[in-house]
Amino acid sequence: MGSSSKDDTGSDGDTSSRDTPPSNSSLFSEGERVLAYHGPCIYEAKVQKAELRKKEWRYYVHYLKSLLSLGHLANSWDEWVGVDRLLKHTEENVMKQQALQKKQGADRSSKSGRSAQTKQKSSTDVKVEKEDIKSYVAKGKKRKSDSGTEKDNVSVEKLVKIQIPSTLKKQLVDDWEFVNQQDKLVKLPRSPNVDDILTKYLQYRSKKDGMMTDSIGEILKGIRCYFDKALPVMLLYKKERQQYHDLVVDNVSPSTIYGAEHLLRLFVKLPELLAYVNIEDETLIRLQQKMIDFLKFMQKNQSTFFLSAYDGSRVSEGKGKGKDE
Repeated sequence: MGSSSKDDTGSDGDTSSRDTPPSNSSLFSEGERVLAYHGPCIYEAKVQKAELRKKEWRYYVHYLKSLLSLGHLANSWDEWVGVDRLLKHTEENVMKQQALQKKQGADRSSKSGRSAQTKQKSSTDVKVEKEDIKSYVAKGKKRKSDSGTEKDNVSVEKLVKIQIPSTLKKQLVDDWEFVNQQDKLVKLPRSPNVDDILTKYLQYRSKKDGMMTDSIGEILKGIRCYFDKALPVMLLYKKERQQYHDLVVDNVSPSTIYGAEHLLRLFVKLPELLAYVNIEDETLIRLQQKMIDFLKFMQKNQSTFFLSAYDGSRVSEGKGKGKDE
């Protein structure tokens, strides 16, 4: 983290293997085409500015095809990043980007309904804390400020707050109660799954705004990318983790297994994730509008997308395991 929220976004990607260059020399130059980490994904970007700040180089980049590009808003999707977020635009790094993208969708042609043996994850799995959905839907979570500029952080979080329709809030509450109070789970694999829902939304927007198909498609790719990476880290309740280990194996993407119930949870957490991205206020407001439009689409198809009842058999079989204390 830097000294202010304006020019600092945090390291969203895996930075363990990326070294910082000497402070007196810039590794990247203005106008250079680069690859930039954003969350779990890598995107093409262009360095607009390079500045030495407090003995560290900072780069103002523009995403050429951003995570959540919004067509006419694409030019506003710029942010300051550190050297740990950037890669040289080399053939080797492009292959790395493509491999990551391929991994995200490696199972697109696989059968999502196949049964699989239990695959235990390592003990380094991120521990998911018990959270009352009733509380964090209403209040959200305030991100701690490493820079000390609490005022700026609060302002950003207000801008990225996504208003969830009341009927979907009730869906979240019911979802929490099914899992944590009634010991029931969503029966997987779901149909429609997350990929299906995103495709249906793309078709819906295409009919309404034909020229926006490409930009909306890019938004949906970003949502899918975030969902696949965020699901095991922050979208599962403790009682659901064994089910995840049983079904998400051999590089299967969660977006082909899970459905609207878990996708909706992402929108509760999305403001928390986007709070680490430095985006202009106007862009955030319009991004917020796009997210609300998607939620309205989910609301409109609520009876089709969401289950009215969950399956109690899986939790019952392993009752006592993974119980929330």
